Amino acid sequence: MEYGDLLFVELDGKQDIKLLEMISSGWVVHPCRDLASVQSLLDERCCSVGVARFSSSGGEFCDRQLIEVLFSNPAMKWIALLPQAALVNENVRKLIADYFYDFHKLPIDAERLQVFLGHARGNAELHNDVREQQQEDQTGTDQGLVGDSAVIKVLRQQLCKVAKVDTPILITGESGTGKELAANHVHRNSARAAGPFIAVNCAALPASLIQAELFGYEKGAFTGAYQRKIGRIESANTGTIFLDEIGDLPPDMQITLLRFLEEHTIDRVGGIEPISVNVRVIAATNVNLQQAVEKGSFREDLYFRLKVLHLNMPTLAERGQDLALLACYFFKKFEHEKRPVVKDFSQSAMQAMYSYSWPGNIRELMNAVRRALVMSDGPLIMPDDLGLERRALRRQAKTLDDTRNAAEKAAILYAFDNAGNNITRTAEYLDISRGTLYRLMEKHGIGWQTESTGLVQDRPDASLDEDHSHLH
Repeated sequence: MEYGDLLFVELDGKQDIKLLEMISSGWVVHPCRDLASVQSLLDERCCSVGVARFSSSGGEFCDRQLIEVLFSNPAMKWIALLPQAALVNENVRKLIADYFYDFHKLPIDAERLQVFLGHARGNAELHNDVREQQQEDQTGTDQGLVGDSAVIKVLRQQLCKVAKVDTPILITGESGTGKELAANHVHRNSARAAGPFIAVNCAALPASLIQAELFGYEKGAFTGAYQRKIGRIESANTGTIFLDEIGDLPPDMQITLLRFLEEHTIDRVGGIEPISVNVRVIAATNVNLQQAVEKGSFREDLYFRLKVLHLNMPTLAERGQDLALLACYFFKKFEHEKRPVVKDFSQSAMQAMYSYSWPGNIRELMNAVRRALVMSDGPLIMPDDLGLERRALRRQAKTLDDTRNAAEKAAILYAFDNAGNNITRTAEYLDISRGTLYRLMEKHGIGWQTESTGLVQDRPDASLDEDHSHLH
């Protein structure tokens, strides 16, 4: 069985036939001993794995050009072979940690080396899968919807459903989670796709100008109104108006917007006749509107008019493995801004991203990647290039299993919330069987209780009345 092409670079100048035979088991090996032949082979062949043997001093690590050539293909994984003596050098250890997938101390343990090579090949294939999905996402998906986590799959299903109906939508979620992107996605997949999509940030408009901006005005309506102006809502006729930061709308404008939602007409400032407008309204907020209603700062009737359909955007922390996909997506999206030498993220940079809490969510991740593309001096982006807060990076990093488990539990709770706490619908949302869902609930300690008994069970009985059950 052949695993593919493998590039074997003998940087110590020695030709070891026995070592070559050990490596060759299951691989098509392409040996080379100088920089020119390495570059030539990389240009000619698509190798998924490379092995580089270094001398006892590890002095080859000082050759910056060599490092750039070895890592010119971001999808290729390299394993370093070197004597124990070379590992005494702190610079050698750092470069191996930053650039290489793994390392093996000489003399060679053939069986162990083959395991290393197999792992490297699997990692390279995973990397290629990520790149392929990222490229597909770039051509057909919004950046905020890139991902393969359960919560983002549920969100995409919801977006598909709400796009088919023509009712108001309220999108909630933290800043930077992609609320406008979700609204745009709904518009482009709705019957209104041929019409305009007009986005308005209510928080960015001065209170004295909001009515004129949203509803327009007639010539002479006030000082400086030298000609008629069509408002944002009227400009969105036959399409969609997206009202971001709706919670910052002044009380008097809340009344005016409520009237528009009820009557589908507007009055320009200075106008005398109501104007019919055919527009779908999608509103968004990062504040708790229910609390705003209770405090009296937001009208309850407007709240329920806007919340005919409700979508909640998950935070980046809830999306687990999507972080790597999003980072690769932004790397490709802003590739034209990067320095030519930059090829990929280092493992330490990826670990730093997973350790960080991302309070700014996807928008903050995008900005960090763009910064790194400009600031990086080498072929691989390092943690410092990302510009993340050092205090945050010193927090204890979660293991991969911790990250997966947290994301899995968040996905289940999110699905239950959006499926009305119904087992069957939740399983359908997650694209798993009911039995699998029960096992996952038990695994993550998700309790269950019924209204009729109030009893808490570690695992729900299959005969439980699903429509009268809920999580706690």
